[in-house]
Amino acid sequence: MENASSVKEFILLGLSENQGVQKIFFVMFLFFYIIILAGNLLIVITVIGSQRLNSPMYFFLCYLSFVDVCYSSHTAPKMIADFLVENKTISFVGCMAQLFGVHFFGCTEIFILTVMAYDRYVAICRPLHYTTIVTRRVCGRMVIGSWVGGFLHSIVQTLLTTRLPFCGPNKIDHYFCDVHPLLQLACTNTYAVGIIVVANSGMITLSCFFILVMSYVVILLSLKSQTSEGRYKALSTCGSHITVVILFFGPCTFIYLRPSSHLSEDKSVAVFYTVITPMLNPLIYTLRNGEVKSAMRKLWSGKLVFLFSASGALYMVSMENKPNVTEFILHGLTQDKTVAKVFFSLFLLFYAITILGNLLIFVTIKTSGQLNSPMYFFLSYLSFLDISYSTVTAPKLIYDLLVEKKTISFAGCVAQVFVGHFFGCAEIFLLTVMAYDRCIAICKPLHYINIVNKHVCGWLVAASWVGGFVHSMVQTLLAVQLPFCGPNEIDHYFCDVHPLLKLACTDTYIVGIAVAANSGVISLSCFVVLVVSYAVILVSLRTRSSEGRLKALYTCTSHITVVVLFFGPCIFIYMRPSTTFSADKMVSVFYTIITPMLNPLIYTLRNGEVKNAMKKLWSRKVRWSEQ
Repeated sequence: MENASSVKEFILLGLSENQGVQKIFFVMFLFFYIIILAGNLLIVITVIGSQRLNSPMYFFLCYLSFVDVCYSSHTAPKMIADFLVENKTISFVGCMAQLFGVHFFGCTEIFILTVMAYDRYVAICRPLHYTTIVTRRVCGRMVIGSWVGGFLHSIVQTLLTTRLPFCGPNKIDHYFCDVHPLLQLACTNTYAVGIIVVANSGMITLSCFFILVMSYVVILLSLKSQTSEGRYKALSTCGSHITVVILFFGPCTFIYLRPSSHLSEDKSVAVFYTVITPMLNPLIYTLRNGEVKSAMRKLWSGKLVFLFSASGALYMVSMENKPNVTEFILHGLTQDKTVAKVFFSLFLLFYAITILGNLLIFVTIKTSGQLNSPMYFFLSYLSFLDISYSTVTAPKLIYDLLVEKKTISFAGCVAQVFVGHFFGCAEIFLLTVMAYDRCIAICKPLHYINIVNKHVCGWLVAASWVGGFVHSMVQTLLAVQLPFCGPNEIDHYFCDVHPLLKLACTDTYIVGIAVAANSGVISLSCFVVLVVSYAVILVSLRTRSSEGRLKALYTCTSHITVVVLFFGPCIFIYMRPSTTFSADKMVSVFYTIITPMLNPLIYTLRNGEVKNAMKKLWSRKVRWSEQ
C-alpha cells in the first residue's frame, strides 16, 4: 500500500478516444457481454440439470463456462461503463483487484482447458479404462487443482506489481489493469520484475501448451488403427476443444510470452481472450455437439419458468419437482416438548436482543454527527444485515418450537435458501471490507480520508450486496433444479443446501462439488484478504509506540471477534463435501442467531465513541419527549 501515497488512481485510455466509435463499441460490447452471460449460464444450468450430460467431459465444460462468466466479468462491465464517461479512472486498490481477478480466472481457464485435453486423450486412447481412470474423485481434484493453480499464479503476479513504486504518470494505455502496462508506469527499473513476470506466465503457458500438443499428437496417432466412423466421432468430440484452445492460447501467448513491453496491438488482441473467446465458447460447444443441443431441448422444454417474489428475487422452479414434493417437514432443534418450550423462551429473548441491539446501533450511527467515519458507515450496514439475516431463520424457528408439525412449502424453502445465502454472503463480504478499512486506517492514517472516501465506501457496500446476490442465485439454482420425490423430512431448523441435497432422488455428487466450490472460493478469498489485512496491520505496528499499538489493536479487536464468531461456524458447514453432521444444527445457531445477537454488544461494550454517541442521542430524545 506504500504506492498509494503517490498514485491513488489510474486513468484508463480505453479502446478508443473517439466519442463516435465509443458509442458503437458500447452497444457492441454490451451485446457481447449479454451473450457471454446468457450462453455460459445456459450451459452451466443444462449440464447440471440434465441426467444425460453426466460424463467428465461435461463436468469440465460446466466449470469452463462458469470461469468464462467470472473472467469476462472482471473486464467487460468496467470497459462498457467507460465508453459512456469521459474520465475513465480506477483506484489503485481497484486496479490491483482487477489484475488479481483477471490472472486468477484466466490461469484457471488455462488449467481447465489442459485438464479437458487430458480427459479427451484418456477417452479416445484408453476407452475401456476411461471410467476407472477419470473417476469423479479425480475430476474433482483436477478442478480444485486448476483453482489452486490460478490462485497461486495471480498472487505472484499481483505481489510483483503492488510492491513497485508508482509516482506518475498514471495513464494506462489499456481498457483494464494488466501487468505489462503497469510496469511501464513504475518509476523504477522493472527489468528484473519483467523477467519474473514472463517466467511465471511462460512456465504455465508452455507447460500447459506442451501437454495439450502431446495429448492431441497421441490422439491422432491412435486414430490410425480405428475405423473411419470411429475417427470421425473422435475428431468431432475434440474439434470444439481444439477451436477454443487456439482462440484462447493464441492471444495469451502473444501478450505474455514476450519481454515486458507494450505494443499498440495489445488492446485489440486482449479483446479476444477477455471478451470474444468467452462469448464464442457456448456457441462452439453447442453448435458442434449434438448431445448438448438435445439435452438443452429436453431440459428446457420440460421446464415451466414461473416467477414469485421473495425479497425481490427471481426463481426458476421445476415442475418436475413440484408434484412429488409440495412441502418439507423440518425436524427442528429438538423433538422433546419440554426442551422445545425452554428453547422457545431462550431464542425469543435472543431474537429480541438481536433486533433491539442492531436497530439501536443503526439508528445511533445514522442520527449521530460524531459517528461519520467509514468504520461506522460499514458498522451500520453490518447491523442492518444482522437484523435481516437472523430474521430469515429465527421467527420460523421460534414458531416451530410451539407446534408439532413443522412444515414449510417448497417455494418457501427455496426462498429461505436464497435469502439466507444472500444476507449471509453479503455479511462475509462486508466483514472483509471492514478489515480493509482498518488496514488503511492504521497503516496509512494520513491518506485514509482520501483512499476510503464516501464514494469508495458506497461502491464497497454495493459490491457486497451484488456479491451476495450472485452467490445466492448460484446456490438456489443448483438446488431448485434437483428432483425431489420423497422423503421430504429435513433434519434441520431451516432450509439449506446440504440438507436438501440429501433428499434429492438423484446423484448429487457434481452439484455438491459445485456448491462447495462456490462457497469455498468466497470463504477462502475473503479469509485470505482478512489474514493479509491483519498481517499487514501487525507488521506496521512494530514501529508504533506502545500507546499507538494499544489504540490500533483496540479498534481491531471488536472486528476480529466478530470475524472469528461468524467465519468459524461458516467454514465448518460450507467448506467441506456435501455431507451433514448431527452437530450442524447447533453450529448453525452460532452464525444465524448468536453472532447477530452478540455483534451490538461487542461493538458497543468495546467502543467508547459508540457508547458516548448513544448516551448523547438518547438523553436528547428523553428530554424532547418530556417537553
